[in-house]
This record gives sequence, C-alpha cells and structure tokens, in this order.
Amino acid sequence: MTQPPSQQPPQGGFGAPQDPQGTPQPPQPQSPPAAPPQMPPAPPQTPPPGAPQPGYGYPQAPGAQPGYGYPQAPGQAAPGQAAPGQAAPGQAAPGQAAPGQAAPGPYAQQPGPYGAPTGPYAQQPGPYGQQPGYGYPQQQYPGAPTPGGSGGGPFKGKPAVVIGAALAGLLVVGTGIFFATSGGGEEKKPVSKSSEDAVGPSASPSVDQGDGKGDGREANDDLNAGRKEGEAKVLWLTKNDIDLPRNGANVYGPWIVGDTLVKGMYRSVVGYSVADGKEKWKLPLPADMCAAPVTPTSDGKIVIGVMNGTTDKADCADLQMIDLNTGKAGWKKSVKKNGTWDLLSDIGLAISGDTVTVGRTSNSSAFRVSDGKELFGNPSGDCKPYAFAGGPKLIAAVNCRTDDVDNPQQQVQEVDPTTGKAKWTYEPKRGWEIDKVYSVSPLVVSLTQREEKKWAVLALKENGTLRSQLISDKGDKLSVDCGGGFSIFGKKLEGCSGVAADANTFYMMTEDDTSGTGRTNKVIAFDLNTGKTKWKSAAPAERTMKPLRMESGDVLVYLEPSYDKGGAIATIAPTGGTPEVVLQHPDSTTRIESFFSSKTVYAGSRSFVVSDRVSASNDEEEKEQTTMMAFGK
Repeated sequence: MTQPPSQQPPQGGFGAPQDPQGTPQPPQPQSPPAAPPQMPPAPPQTPPPGAPQPGYGYPQAPGAQPGYGYPQAPGQAAPGQAAPGQAAPGQAAPGQAAPGQAAPGPYAQQPGPYGAPTGPYAQQPGPYGQQPGYGYPQQQYPGAPTPGGSGGGPFKGKPAVVIGAALAGLLVVGTGIFFATSGGGEEKKPVSKSSEDAVGPSASPSVDQGDGKGDGREANDDLNAGRKEGEAKVLWLTKNDIDLPRNGANVYGPWIVGDTLVKGMYRSVVGYSVADGKEKWKLPLPADMCAAPVTPTSDGKIVIGVMNGTTDKADCADLQMIDLNTGKAGWKKSVKKNGTWDLLSDIGLAISGDTVTVGRTSNSSAFRVSDGKELFGNPSGDCKPYAFAGGPKLIAAVNCRTDDVDNPQQQVQEVDPTTGKAKWTYEPKRGWEIDKVYSVSPLVVSLTQREEKKWAVLALKENGTLRSQLISDKGDKLSVDCGGGFSIFGKKLEGCSGVAADANTFYMMTEDDTSGTGRTNKVIAFDLNTGKTKWKSAAPAERTMKPLRMESGDVLVYLEPSYDKGGAIATIAPTGGTPEVVLQHPDSTTRIESFFSSKTVYAGSRSFVVSDRVSASNDEEEKEQTTMMAFGK
C-alpha cells in the first residue's frame, strides 16, 4: 500500500466554507421539486444477532457516533473546524507525525466543504453546495403538496432530493425519491413540439407571474421567432406526458445511442428521435424506476433498478436489462439480500464492459449485462466493496471492518469486471472515506474526513499508487455537481458533472463569484503529475460555465443561461484561454432553458438540455412542464 507523501500541502485547498451571499431572484424555474418526505424512523438500537457492528457502513443506534459517511442529526456535530492533523488516540498511521504534531500527507491541510453545525453532510457549502438552476437561489414551488410519513418499518422511507436554497435549513438525505402509492401512472399522449410544427410567430416572452405554468409562452409560439443571427435553432422541445405521483419523479439518463435519446422516469423508459423529439419507443415498467448507471454498454444495453413492489415497503431490488436501440426488455432478476443488514433501499449501479455492479451498504454483487449471469458477490474477509464507478475501468470503494467507528478504514480498488478480483488496492489514512470518483481514466478520486470536516482530491497512477493531490490556489473555491444529495444506505460513486480530465490534466469549475454585478465563475486546470494549477479560464462576464467532458482535445463546457442570455456550448483549449462558443442557444428562449435542475448533453453538433426532475402541485401544471429542449444549426 502506498501512503501519501509526508510533505504538508499548502493551505487553502478545496471546498473551504464560505458565507452565503444574497443575490437577486431569477425567473421562476421550469420544474422545481416537490417537498421531500419526512425522515424515516430511527433504526433499531440493537442489530440482530450476527449482524455487523456499527462503523462498517451500517446505521448507528440512536445516540451513538455515526458510522461510515452517514449524516448526523442536527445538533450532533460540533460547530467549528476540528484541529487539522489530529490523529486518533494512541494511533499513527504510516507516514503520520507523532501525536501533538501536524499530521503529514496530502489530507492534513485540506479544508473541506463542511462546517455547518447541523452535521458534516447536511446542507453544507463547498463542492456540492451549489444549488441547481443557473447559480441563483431558488424558491420552493408554491402549493407543493406536503408528503406523508415514510412508514413501512425502520428502513423503508425513500429518501428525497436536495431542494432549493429557501429550504436550506432542512436536512435532505438521498438520491432516491419517495413515491406516493396513490399515483396512478396513467399515460397520456406524448407531447413533442418541433420548430417546424409551430403555428406562427409571437411576441417576446412575457414576464412569468409565478402561476406555475412555466415561462408564460403560448402553445402555438414559434420557438425560433426571436432567434438572432448566429444563434442556434430550437429543434424541438417536449412537455411532460406522464401522470406522476404527488411528489413528482426523478429523471434518469439521458443516454444517446445512435439517433435515439433515452431517458427513464417513474414507471417507464422512453426513446426519442434526436432529430425531431418524436417518441420512437416506450417501455412500461411494473413499478417505480429507482437506479441507473451513468453509461450503457458499447452496444447500447443498460441495466436499471426497479422497485420490487408498489407500496412503501418495496425495495430497489429488481434489475431489468434494456436494449436502448430498440426499447426491448431483456432479462430480469432480483438482487438477493445478503443478511439482515443488507439494505436494498438505495443501490448504486455501474457498468464496465459487459458487467453491471450493484452496490449498497457493505454488500455488492455483479451480473453479466448480456445474459444476467451472476459473476461475483461479496469477497470474504474484513474489507468489502460497497460502491462502484464504471466505464473503461471498474473502480470500487471498499469498507474495512474496524472497532473504531470514529476512525474508519476505507480503500480504493481497481476490480476485474469478470471475476471481482482486485488488481490493486490504495489505502488512504484512517478516517478518510471514499466520496466520489470524478474520473476513471485517468483516476481522480474525492475523499472526505468526516470528523475534521475536510475534503481532498487525489490522482492515482495506473498501478494504484499516489500520483498527486490536487491543491487549489488560495481564494479558489472549487465546486462540482454530483446530483441531489447522497444515499443513506447506499452510495453512488459516479455521475458528477462540472469536471473533465485528459491524460495529464484535470479540469474543475469554481463556485460562483457574486462579488460583481452578476454571477460568474472559472474553470481551473490541474496538472495531474504535480497537483498544481496550470491555468484558469474565466467565464464571459456575468455568466457561469460547467465542464461536461473532453471533445477533440478541448474542454467542452456548458455556458449556463442567465436573465437575458441563452445557454451555449463552448470549448476551452487544453492550454487555456477564453471559451470559444460552438453553439449559442437563442436568447429568446432562455426562460424555457432555465430549468430548476438539468443535465446537458452535446452530441452530433446538437445540444440537449434535460430536466432531471419533474414535479408540480396539480395535474394541469404537471402537463405544462417542459422536460427537454434540443438545439442545433
């Protein structure tokens, strides 16, 4: 195992806490989420005989110290920053300084994204603190329904997603979503409006008075009527056509396979033509969709998670393979519980090659995508994988059993996708937990230190040894968008945006700077061999931007829409410089494009902006929700 080097990094690393800034309120977003459900009841105080001990990725008894990465109840965390470099009593990992001295290594001086007194993972500033929308604080949707209790036993409530800054005092836990059983799931005729189908031109968008019907545009509005020279066309947009449960639903995907864009939501997976947005196929599901990988296989196959029932007692335990080219369902099987404390409420799926992995708590399993054959499960021993990131390699986060719940031991492994055997193991210092995998190749991993509320980003070599620790300059506050929160019982390692990487450089966005007349930010390039900053590229005035991926050697970024400026796809040269716009979205449709929270995909010289959650307070508003927009030349 390779321990981090003994040199202490400079001060002012990633995610230092910052004071909230007051900002003007933007136009009402398209699709704000409904209010989250109540927290699930407290777990039992004593696990059943033979159950693993706390600190191994399991819920803690009330009043006990939290285990690996679970949120503390409000008021449990001590306010303020713990002293850096403090070792566990009576312990010093290899490479650590003696007690009383500052601990060496790349983690010691990294201030983290935490610090709020309600717990280290509850509504914290830092890399995941930026709210969706285009950087402005959002308001809860007027008239959103109040959800009922979770019910169904101590571990049954389905967690909710993070909502706007107006509810920042509320602890929200989970990437899943609680589904009310009263939703009928009735299908309606798909609604897709192409620019060629528009009836005629209309005036510029009127001011939205907050009636919950979107941006105030008429149904027969020509989306390209106000398009200026040099701006892309709105190729098509879609509106919601699914009768959703009262709390709305998360959107999974999108995935683009050939000429088809696919997304999943609630109880269906749908494929759309990338050219005109017309529905090509639709696959109904017997229950709520609850998990999905970031990427499908190279031939367009994917395995999703589906609830094994329609009541609040159901678990995310059924796997369904789908051919995204045709919409045909393949094999289906249920994940078997591995003991009483194998909690299936939240699972994380990842695909590498022909393997799909299922991670949750401190259990895992893997299946062949092509035929559903089980390939491997939990290994023997005290260290077990519980979460994975896929793609060209399969990377696992591993929990190791320890009696010291305040000083956990975790590992990073590259795993053979057919056998589950570890090719190598990197073991960070005790107390550091694997947070996210920002890039699989090259491998860039985020870690957190719960007790001292710190955050670190490491680059690892091909053999699993330490390559560097990324160190930001003083005053740069890094940010990343990893979706709506984290799971209580499971963890999803992949799927973060706001980052990109090539062989020798890692690119990351900063938090929004609100010191001027409008919000703006930067993209910072880090040398993966040294961890130091190579260059910084500023967004255009009063704009913010988010790295998406690499494109022909350049950094592909999304310039987010502002009050009066449409979004855009741009590139930044690998040597830095000013972003160069390759596809400017129309200014006249910026209010439609400004979803509460969305994902942006660029493929085939087209950009697709997809709302990642659909919610409304009544059926009429539900049908008015714009769910996708496509732009092109």
